[in-house]
Amino acid sequence: MSDEKNIPPPIAPILCDKDFAAPSMFTPENLLREARRQKQLASLPIPEVCILDPDGDIVRHLRTTNRARLLPDWACYHTELYEFGADDTKCGIIGCAVGAAFAVLVAEELFACGCELLISVTSAGQLVELQPPPYFIVIERALRDEGTSYHYVAPAEYSVADDALVRAAEKALSAAGIAIQAGGTWTTDAPFRETARAIDAARRAGLLAVEMEAAALYAFASARGKAVLCFAHVTNQMGRIEGDFGKGLADGAEDALALITAVASACRKARPINSREPHFD
Repeated sequence: MSDEKNIPPPIAPILCDKDFAAPSMFTPENLLREARRQKQLASLPIPEVCILDPDGDIVRHLRTTNRARLLPDWACYHTELYEFGADDTKCGIIGCAVGAAFAVLVAEELFACGCELLISVTSAGQLVELQPPPYFIVIERALRDEGTSYHYVAPAEYSVADDALVRAAEKALSAAGIAIQAGGTWTTDAPFRETARAIDAARRAGLLAVEMEAAALYAFASARGKAVLCFAHVTNQMGRIEGDFGKGLADGAEDALALITAVASACRKARPINSREPHFD
């Protein structure tokens, strides 16, 4: 009878058989090509600056106030792309792409269609009481407690933002008089497994909030040489108090739009390090 104590622990499949420099056999360009064929859509350019709005509150507010128009030739099978103006910058925006895998799927498609800068503004849970919610954090690093990032870059503890984009955003927000925090977040695929032990570990690591997309989006940005900047809109304490999840006026959409307006042009003009040397295309 074999000694079970001598059997090595299994290696997680997510860490096996990865070739990070190799192109994918399944590409966003080919998926979009087939979607256009099936839906009889034209191949038209999209705005160079695009926004991910996982909660969908910004999109809903723009539609309600007649400030956004649907782009009917957006060929994604899963989402709708709207266009709106942020001062002198024309932006595209997609709502309700929640979670790491969905966010990166949409990011791949957006950059395949002409996006040059992607900004994510996601709702997040408070880990450290910097101030009463709601407030914004520009995410400098994100703990990789999700699955998607491990298909883009080698295993590591964190995904890191492009410093040029972070600094451009901070400068633009300061000039606009918009208060912003900067720091790290914990990206998880399992929001209903935010246990006391996991929360304590995140706090000990100095992480400020928990969200569901940033680590994967930054890994994608690094691997693909794309410009991506993520913000956490800290709106809640993970439902542990009555009256949680308040975002403020218009469900926080106006505050988020002010942030987007301040940073979109400045970050588009910055020359992010990631966009200089793509690893594969």
